[in-house]
Amino acid sequence: MIDRLDKKILEILQKDASLSLDDVGEKAGLSRNACWRRIRKLEEDGVITGRVAIIDPNTVNLGLSVFMAIRTTEHNADWLDSFHQAVRSIPEIVGAYRTSGDTDYILHARIPDVHAYDQLYQKLIERVALSDVSGSFVMEELKQVTELPLTFL
Repeated sequence: MIDRLDKKILEILQKDASLSLDDVGEKAGLSRNACWRRIRKLEEDGVITGRVAIIDPNTVNLGLSVFMAIRTTEHNADWLDSFHQAVRSIPEIVGAYRTSGDTDYILHARIPDVHAYDQLYQKLIERVALSDVSGSFVMEELKQVTELPLTFL
């Protein structure tokens, strides 16, 4: 069960996971040791699954964001395994989601340009049979956050 202090720690770490234990504890109103024990418990319980550096994609030549709508006529375990392996093995794909409705999957990719999108498309269709792939290029990013809203805790 996550209490208000755990929630506060999670809010702090989502904003800046590079803070020292002393700083997190101070912001949460806890001692360093109490803060460390709570963070360790949140990690052990799988609430905190990692700590990362967030990179501006434009500074590493990945300024084009594309969402790929995938449809398939295959719905068997072998195809699904091949699809999962393909998606996991292509680093340009930064998100993959099985969806309801007309589209079976939505993939999110970060790439340098349209030529790189074509290369990504070729890689994907070489590895797995797809009935339709439709790419939508992001023209303007209105919101992109990594913080989860903890209002429901």
